[in-house]
Amino acid sequence: MKKYLFTTIITLALFSTISISCSDEFVDPTPKYSIDSENYFNSKADYDNALIAAYDLLQSSYANVILGEIASDNTLAGGESPTDVIGWQQVDDMIHTPVNSNLRDIWNWMFAGVQRANYILEFKDKTNFEGKNQLLAETRFLRAYYQFELVKWFGGIPMKGDARFKIGDERTIPRSSVEEVYASIEADLIYAAANLSPIASQKGRVTKGAAQALLGKAYLYQNKYAQAATALDAVISSGKYSLQTDYNAMFELDGENGSESVFEVQYTDVEGASFTCLQCSEGNVAVGFSGIRNYSGPLFTSGFSFNIPTKESADAFEVGDKRKDVAILDIVAWAAANTSYNDGKGVTYGKGNEDTGYFNRKYLPRKRSTNAQGDLNLTNPNNYRAIRYADVLLMAAEAYNRGGIDDTKARTYLNQVRRRAFGDTNHDIAASGAALTDFILAERRVELFGEGHRFFDLVRTGKAVGKIPGFKANKNELFPLPIEEIQFANGNWKQNPGY
Repeated sequence: MKKYLFTTIITLALFSTISISCSDEFVDPTPKYSIDSENYFNSKADYDNALIAAYDLLQSSYANVILGEIASDNTLAGGESPTDVIGWQQVDDMIHTPVNSNLRDIWNWMFAGVQRANYILEFKDKTNFEGKNQLLAETRFLRAYYQFELVKWFGGIPMKGDARFKIGDERTIPRSSVEEVYASIEADLIYAAANLSPIASQKGRVTKGAAQALLGKAYLYQNKYAQAATALDAVISSGKYSLQTDYNAMFELDGENGSESVFEVQYTDVEGASFTCLQCSEGNVAVGFSGIRNYSGPLFTSGFSFNIPTKESADAFEVGDKRKDVAILDIVAWAAANTSYNDGKGVTYGKGNEDTGYFNRKYLPRKRSTNAQGDLNLTNPNNYRAIRYADVLLMAAEAYNRGGIDDTKARTYLNQVRRRAFGDTNHDIAASGAALTDFILAERRVELFGEGHRFFDLVRTGKAVGKIPGFKANKNELFPLPIEEIQFANGNWKQNPGY
């Protein structure tokens, strides 16, 4: 905890000593505030800057997304060799331990997000200004988002209400139970849904629909089906979202923040001390990691060949499903279709570790203009579609079905997603009960392929054993707390079972 706290204090100090705005400049480089002082939050601008800093940690969730796929049966770790990013390789094989720097990153970064949100909430009553409820609602959504990621990955976590953690707290504040963490998440999202605007004032800001959708998801993860159905139906009935007609276009640059985007993490290729917009000062690192090794050809650029789809996951798509060619790139077929590239030299590429011939096409790095800023391998501007309307429809379908509430409604929502996928009504599902559940869960896999949800879907539905190679029941449902946290807590926090 000490290492995490030190890191967080340093990063929090950054936004306390500078003025950050969407005009994209450091207004004054001279330090003005100390992070431990009481002289911040004297104006609306102070709160706005702190909120931008809380949003900023969303960018680090790229690690959650790529590792959520690698941990599942969707993809293999890949990379250059079996020791390339060893933490990912271990998770892929389900042999990870508390000594894993990649899992530690998720813990540290998500906790840093909670800490930044709590910095605002700790001083929420210091200064009044117009629009304060909206700002606090955004803050509470973000805390709920970070806590939801933490409870998914690690189970119960330490919580301190609206106060920041300080050095020494790790030895006195216990890990809260999973139920207590979810209660905090629910309370934050209920408040957020009641106070957020239905329309974002700026791309990337959270909305009422985003809060309702995440609340429904949190309920679903707890098997609270009736509450999940109500929350998710509120998003659907609002009329503010719709399925994009072109599934492929949705994952291209021009398709960002479209009609299907309920909540989207913003990225850009602009690096350094420049803020062009909310929470997008850095690129999506997962994109470069997922790219084709030593690639030369149309549309894409090279990457490091991690996150490699398996043949089994590619075969999970039904014949005629238009989503397959959007989700998975068959590099051999792609090369064969582009033999005229580069004056007939064709597409060239290298093979990495665990090569299957497939790549996660949704998040492959795309070619950009010659004046694009940043390292092409590391600062790709591809946004992460964190909550899509199709996901909301499928979660609602699951809630209505698994809760024994209304299979007719469940089929309606499921078939909306399938009709886009196939372009007809011939593939509608007519099943009920347990058979319908299986269809809904199978649909989630193909609709959301490559988006980081698969591992957690398998775990929460009790289907991970036998699906994920090496997965051990009563252990691998959760990941271990980093060894440093256990050591710093000096016996106050127990390690997760099996580790």
